[in-house]
Amino acid sequence: MHARHRWVEANGIRFHLVEQGEGPVVLLLHGFPEFWYSWRFQLPALAAAGYRAVAPDLRGYNLTDKPRGGYRIETLVADVVALIRALGEERAHVVGHDWGGVIAWQTAWREPSAVRTLCAMNAPHPGAYVRYLARHPAQLLKSSYMLFFQAPGVPEALLRRNRAAAIAAALERSAGRPGGFTAADIEAYRAAFLRPGVARAAIDYYRQAVRQGPRALPDAPVLVPTLVVWGDADPILEAGMNDHLGEWVKDITKIELPGCGHWTQQERPDVVSTELTGWLRARESRT
Repeated sequence: MHARHRWVEANGIRFHLVEQGEGPVVLLLHGFPEFWYSWRFQLPALAAAGYRAVAPDLRGYNLTDKPRGGYRIETLVADVVALIRALGEERAHVVGHDWGGVIAWQTAWREPSAVRTLCAMNAPHPGAYVRYLARHPAQLLKSSYMLFFQAPGVPEALLRRNRAAAIAAALERSAGRPGGFTAADIEAYRAAFLRPGVARAAIDYYRQAVRQGPRALPDAPVLVPTLVVWGDADPILEAGMNDHLGEWVKDITKIELPGCGHWTQQERPDVVSTELTGWLRARESRT
């Protein structure tokens, strides 16, 4: 079965999504500065394994609506729940990478009744991340770009310059090895980021996160079965922040990918797809 592009109304805006397969829904949430395309390898793999894989463009990205507001974590979580409902389901397996992983963590904490299982890829648990920042200056330095993103208008202008050359550079620089993306991949990401309104919306995720600060952090453990997949050569996020996740998550499985950079499911598509589908099958009978 081929992938299908369509639009759905959810939480007051129009989402573009790509879906493939039939069966239990696996909702795939992309990160910054991506769009549904980051799951291009997992869509057919999950479909072949008997799942209905759904990869939306998140609020503000690519073909999805780009409202001026609505980038607080509460709204992003509400988007996920509304998307699950719009797909005709009450619950879904929720998988996220980077910012999509942050939203997935928050959804599992805030709306556990909507989440069958959680999988986060190179996306730290929010509470563990903040604690790690306070104790590790190197990670604080690596995360300092988020403070730069608070400047009004400037980050958007810089990221859009020279046909989003900075986006291309970020993708290549944060991969575990040179040539991790094809020229066609890079062009797809540049074109998606250059759509009107995308740069502002993408940066607003970071602006709202900094403004909300500790008020948005989980204050209770995640109870749904959780898989964390992590590329240990990620130059943005240190793997050490996962060392004590048992304090934050009751049922956790961790898989580390040696030599893999930040773009987990794209750099190691076969391994990630195999591990994810195997873990989902093992867990599904328990959820």
